[in-house]
Amino acid sequence: MKYKREIKVGILVIICTFLLIFGFNYLKGVNIFSSVRNYHGRFVVLNGLTEQAPVFIRGYKVGQVNRIRYDFALDSAFIIDVSINQDIHLPYGTEMALVPNGLLSGTAVELRIPAHDASAEYYDRGDFLPTIIVPGLMQTLEDSLLASLNATVLEAKDFIAGANRQLADDHLYHALANIDSISGELTTTSHALKQLMAHRVPSIAENIDTTVYNFRLISADIRNADIPATVARVDTAVDHVNYILADMRDGKGTLGKLLYDHTLYDNVNTTVRDADSLLVDLKAHPKRYVHFSVFGRKDK
Repeated sequence: MKYKREIKVGILVIICTFLLIFGFNYLKGVNIFSSVRNYHGRFVVLNGLTEQAPVFIRGYKVGQVNRIRYDFALDSAFIIDVSINQDIHLPYGTEMALVPNGLLSGTAVELRIPAHDASAEYYDRGDFLPTIIVPGLMQTLEDSLLASLNATVLEAKDFIAGANRQLADDHLYHALANIDSISGELTTTSHALKQLMAHRVPSIAENIDTTVYNFRLISADIRNADIPATVARVDTAVDHVNYILADMRDGKGTLGKLLYDHTLYDNVNTTVRDADSLLVDLKAHPKRYVHFSVFGRKDK
């Protein structure tokens, strides 16, 4: 009975301490009533990883980061300790990866287990796992932006170097001179075009108006002309011509007889032959037909 009060106080302190430890671990996500497996990994950088960060396998939380140790004298300065559920066995080839935990939630650990193999061996508690770092969205954007900036800087350097070479070889001076010459030619052409528009175009437009007016008059004459009567007269003239041609084909009339009367042809042919004989005889014996004397003609 002498130490009854002290015993009660001691038991109460033990219970409060237990509840404090249990509540603190519960808030951290640690279940002190379940056994866990601990594994380690070495990293060069942590990308914002903190203790109590979640550990995932295929997106499912299986544990958390218990402790982060560092030794900056080493290249892989950081060693992280993770604990996962005891019923999970990690086969050889499992990688411990630092992955982004959402856009604003920091970094988490993901255990990447290879394809299932019944004969695979498993890591023991406390083993070090191979590690990799998976860049997040912001890191990817930063890398792509830096790559684009580097390419832009290189292109700018090339452009400046080319411009310097052009200036050194007076190419830019000649190009500016050519541009100035082309500008002068364009000014001259523009002036000539203005002169043409001021003097020639009005007269051309006036001639076009006159031509259009004449076409209108011709069109009006054609529209007012008695086309059917003209066509009828043409048909009548064609009929007369056909009638004359038919008479000529039948040997009627003077033209028909000239074309088809062989007697007239023979007479004309005979006359031509006689005339030809007469001309031949005239050339051979001109004195028979022509008598010429300076002193007069003697009577025979």
